[in-house]
Order: sequence, then structure tokens, then C-alpha cells
Amino acid sequence: MLLLLLLLPLPLPLPLSLPLPLPLPLPLPLSLPVLLLLLLLIVLLLLPLLLPLLLPLPLPLPLPLPLPLPLLLLLLIVLLLLLLLLLLLLLLLLLLLLLIRLLILLLLLLLLLLLILLLLLLLLLLLLLLLLLLLLLIIILLLLLFLILLAMLHNLF
Repeated sequence: MLLLLLLLPLPLPLPLSLPLPLPLPLPLPLSLPVLLLLLLLIVLLLLPLLLPLLLPLPLPLPLPLPLPLPLLLLLLIVLLLLLLLLLLLLLLLLLLLLLIRLLILLLLLLLLLLLILLLLLLLLLLLLLLLLLLLLLIIILLLLLFLILLAMLHNLF
């Protein structure tokens, strides 16, 4: 059920006060993984701007650190790597969904091709059957002609 929700595109709501003529066409609705990926990128881009607002304004210079500085740097690197891993997982999920869609389209195309080949084979068999019936009709007509000629020759002698 969750995979089905991920495959379906989400409609984007439009504001009520849009001008009547739109100069550019509206973007296509985005699916849920694309929206999550965009949201994560926006948060990552806005994080350096929002970080000073989240911290208190007067920072005392001798800030007591609960952990040593190298350990804090290591923790920060690990967190950044985990965030990068999450971003990579989202990208892989998006690629997987695209591959599933392409695979479904490929299977539908293959089924259509098989159906066309089957119809062509049936048409060829029908054509062969008509040719056999025509050949049988020609043989019957030639036999009748031979019998008529034989009867005419019999009447002459």
C-alpha cells in the first residue's frame, strides 16, 4: 500500500488568487520521494541561515564543552555522513521507482508486440487456408473439365 502511494503523483494545490493568463505552464505533479528529496535539500540549504537564529545571542567565550573538541568534530562528521547516506537512500528509492515504472512499460510493450505477432500469425494461417481452398477448387474444376472432355470423346467414338 505504501509503495502504491509512492508511485502515485501528488497534486500540487494552487493558490486561489492566480492571474488568469499563466505565462508558463504549471509543473507536473511530483511524487512523494521527489517531494521528500526537495524538502531535505531545502532544509540543508537553509540550515546555515537558521543556525544563528536558533542559538542564543550572547555566547560566553569560555563555553564549557561536555565532550572534547575532536570527539565533537567526529560526531559532526558522523552525523553529516548519516545525512548523506539518507540522501543517497532517497535517491536510490527514486531510481528504483523509476526503474519499476520503466519495467512495467517495457512489459506492456512486450505484450503488445506479442499480441501483434500472434495476430500476424493468425492472418498468415488464414491466408494459407484460403490458398489451399483455392487450390482445391482449381483441382475440382480441372477434374470436372477432364470428365467433360472424356465424355465428349466417348460420344465421338
